[in-house]
Amino acid sequence: MAPPTWRTSTVTLADGRRMGVAEFGPPDGFPILWFHGTPGARRQVPAAAAEYAHDRGVRIIGVERPGVGKSTRHHYGRIIDFAADAEQVMDLLGIERAGLIGLSGGGPYVLAVCSAIPERIVAAAVLGGVGPSAGPEKVSGGGVIPLLRKFKPLLGVVREPVAWTMSAALKVAAPVANPVFDIYMRLGPRSDREFLARPEMREMFLDDLLAAGKESFRAVAYDAVLFSRWWGFDIAGIETPVFLWHGDTDLVIPLVHGERMAALIPNSRLSVVSGEGHLAMLDAAEEAIDLILEQVEDGETGGLRRLATDGLSPSSHHPDDRA
Repeated sequence: MAPPTWRTSTVTLADGRRMGVAEFGPPDGFPILWFHGTPGARRQVPAAAAEYAHDRGVRIIGVERPGVGKSTRHHYGRIIDFAADAEQVMDLLGIERAGLIGLSGGGPYVLAVCSAIPERIVAAAVLGGVGPSAGPEKVSGGGVIPLLRKFKPLLGVVREPVAWTMSAALKVAAPVANPVFDIYMRLGPRSDREFLARPEMREMFLDDLLAAGKESFRAVAYDAVLFSRWWGFDIAGIETPVFLWHGDTDLVIPLVHGERMAALIPNSRLSVVSGEGHLAMLDAAEEAIDLILEQVEDGETGGLRRLATDGLSPSSHHPDDRA
């Protein structure tokens, strides 16, 4: 079953745009903002993670990006621009400091918020996160993401037509959602099939996508454009403790992405999960919650813990790569 929410709502930003949120766990618990993958929406939180958060006294807040579910359509110039909206969401929800968790395409947005408002983020976790395809810190090789840069001019032109088509298709997909999911199970990456075969994961993904599709489902196209550009901040400048998980058989976002982020972020730790693919990194959510809470406790008793890392040196900066 899809995890129960104690509140699903929208918050209204200063310019009138809305952001959709779904909250799990006790309303007075320590807040962790959860940034969904691509595709995804506010309810892309596993039931086990939601239940664990409740038991640990953690308030998980799923935040929808512009163009999906209840969130107003909006085009960011760079991924860093999302951080200002995330900070407004925190203010409107009465949150002073928080942790962050991001799955896959939500990973870059986690790092953007860490970069922009480090004083308000205790620690962050990235599960199978996307690395940059452009800029001085880009990933060399590694699946489809680096290819986006080659199509950058076209992506900007077709963004809205593609976004409209995807949104319209999902609105009428409910009657055939289960058969389509079964087809993906047969044709999708072998490494994720066992994970998606779990009834609770199937229910969570279908519930999340279909609920969002009733309203809007444009964020996939918006993400693709932003992933093709320089993110707008220096990853190596992030000081927030960042925990990363990545499967060594991930065919969607290969391990090189996680390795690159761990090499760049000074206070980070990468856990390589042997024999696992992309979506299975959601199994690390409970551990991520624990590690974030440990950083909260450290902060209350004298400062944040430095994480052990074997990171490599970041690449040299080339201004003409910032595109």
